[in-house]
Amino acid sequence: MRHHALNMGEVQGQGYVGQALGSADMLATVYADQLRFRAEDPEWEGRDRFLLSTGHYAIGFYAALAEAGIIGVDELETYGSDGSRLPMSGMSTYTPGMEISGGSLGHGLSIAVGMALGLRHQRSAARVINFLSDGELDEGSTWEAAMGASHHRLGHLTAMVDINALQADGHTGTVLRTEPVADKWSACGWFVRRVDGNDVAALLDAFDSVSAQTDSTGQPSVILCDTRVGKGVPLLENREKAHFMRIETDEWQVCRDQLTAGYEGETQS
Repeated sequence: MRHHALNMGEVQGQGYVGQALGSADMLATVYADQLRFRAEDPEWEGRDRFLLSTGHYAIGFYAALAEAGIIGVDELETYGSDGSRLPMSGMSTYTPGMEISGGSLGHGLSIAVGMALGLRHQRSAARVINFLSDGELDEGSTWEAAMGASHHRLGHLTAMVDINALQADGHTGTVLRTEPVADKWSACGWFVRRVDGNDVAALLDAFDSVSAQTDSTGQPSVILCDTRVGKGVPLLENREKAHFMRIETDEWQVCRDQLTAGYEGETQS
């Protein structure tokens, strides 16, 4: 998935590549282990719903859809091009498997709450997983939705928050401090787990805990995922302006080489 993100980014020469690299483990865990879906039928009524509130993370999401078999890997080459089903910001009208048009940050969790309520009224067993960012926690609508989910005991709703400590205007701690963020979610009545979002084993364990807890209490759950922008590519991990990256022509292959070398090193160790 990280290689897919780099290849797509090179088509445009820029983009939200850092977020795609940082959140790849989160998306991989969801699509490889958690979601019920049918790759050949993205509109299957019994599917679990995955909502990408952060529409600008679409480049990473498309990589997940390709690995899940919902779109073809060859289609990734059209990313951001005229007439493509893969626009730079995710839109449900274009892309199979894209449940909502995200990007107006702070709306995703509200939609997820409404969707979870609707599925309950339909007596559906489907789950709703909403992916949002730490920057979205600046938005009041997020916390209204969080309180509503708890009030309605939406145990089939899980939020995943990518805490990469960076947003368009700078570091989240200086734009608007949200810590202690786990306490805030807990105060809203949610079951909370905080993990290293770049550790797949930790993510799997968190989802196991969520399943056990919500089945018995009916609480909505949130997994707070501490991630690193540009994860796996040292050149990008240490780049100062990392929210929307401009990557030079001669740097793309360096990025791929660093990513490959990092995984080979992990295998050897």
